Amino acid sequence: MAETANQFGQFNLKTEIITALTAIGFTQPTPVQAKLIPSILKGNDVVGQSQTGSGKTHTFLIPIFNQLIKDEQYVQAVITTPSRELAAQITKAAKDFANKLAEDITISEFVGGTDKLRQIKQLEKNQPQIVIGTPGRIKDLASSGALKLHDVKTLVVDEADMTLDLGFLNEVDFIAGAMPEKLQTLVFSATMPEKLKPFLKKYLDNPQFEAIPVSTVIADTIDNWLLATKSKDRNDVIYQVLSIGNPYLALVFANTKERAKEIASNLRGRGLKIAEIHGDIEPRERRRVMKSIQNLEYQYVVATDLAARGIDIEGVSHVINDDIPDELEFFVHRVGRTGRNGLAGVAITLYGPDEEQEVAELEALGINFKAKQIKENEIVDIKDRRARKQRVATTKKLDPTMVGMVKKKKKIVKPGYKRRIKAAIQRKDQMDRRISKREDMRAVRKENKKRGEK
Repeated sequence: MAETANQFGQFNLKTEIITALTAIGFTQPTPVQAKLIPSILKGNDVVGQSQTGSGKTHTFLIPIFNQLIKDEQYVQAVITTPSRELAAQITKAAKDFANKLAEDITISEFVGGTDKLRQIKQLEKNQPQIVIGTPGRIKDLASSGALKLHDVKTLVVDEADMTLDLGFLNEVDFIAGAMPEKLQTLVFSATMPEKLKPFLKKYLDNPQFEAIPVSTVIADTIDNWLLATKSKDRNDVIYQVLSIGNPYLALVFANTKERAKEIASNLRGRGLKIAEIHGDIEPRERRRVMKSIQNLEYQYVVATDLAARGIDIEGVSHVINDDIPDELEFFVHRVGRTGRNGLAGVAITLYGPDEEQEVAELEALGINFKAKQIKENEIVDIKDRRARKQRVATTKKLDPTMVGMVKKKKKIVKPGYKRRIKAAIQRKDQMDRRISKREDMRAVRKENKKRGEK
């Protein structure tokens, strides 16, 4: 492909940057890249509110590499991210990019759980040009004097809301405070909580703010299926979906680590080899599991939002939501794990009758669901669930007058009509009792679930 065909050329990037982008398969900017890269190249502070799969990693990597002074060996850019897995992912993307450039660029990854003394010795010999890591370890190395931050030009705070949730914002505050006053700060976050705003006000100077809508993030290659569980056990439904779909790689999301463990245990009991990613898995074991997943040793992965957020697992063909997440933004994080790089993907969301409001809110975000059901060991289309809901509502309105209608028709009906109406009333009563019983059972399960989350 000729360099002139690469649409990143519109940003007036250096020729070697365009060549490297073409080599790694980047020819067309994503919406977040198109909106923010020009502003970053001008030296402006930016805040990008975008979801997983939006291309935000290269939104900051491209300008950093473009502006890097390659023949000067000092820390020029620092990228903080709240988890070791995210740091490893960004480091890999940065090194893949750097490997396509003619000149050597030094990139160091500093995260907890690694040999700090060895890192200090390395820093005494040589300061890297780009630092990527977790806030705690970067703070430790900076406060010891080993990592020199006084000449940093660009600070990137990735997954800022998760950084806040995990209690790392004070460490980021320390890191930013050790840098020059004239500093370009780039903040990326899926959500924008109020508690994050004081940090933004303190370190960002008249930043450009861009919120990339959900509709631009969920790829067109993803099919969103909505699967009503009705009175079925969700563990049975998940197993059925995995068995029927025969996924290349399936990622099953649960709202809590307790539920994730329950799903994983149930699926293992049915003979499936399962990988788990949640808060009760130790960091060293999580790294081992992630490596095994990348090596395609697992076909099924069960995870929670917080533990798996931002982790890039290649080749995910199916995402299964055991439940609609409490934070609807996480739905986009989950779904964005499949349908990458133009490949087809399926996201299947299990839901009960008490979750119609959450489904409606997701639809209001621009997510188009296809209603499905499991029938004769196949996942098949069903009529629009909303039409069914409307029919139920209409029937309920007619209930109080049904007996009166029977009386009114008494003198003019054909033989057998009264018997059919009576049978219809009995069937309706039976159905009402079943629905009431199911709703009571769901209410009990929901209450038990809430207790489990606490």
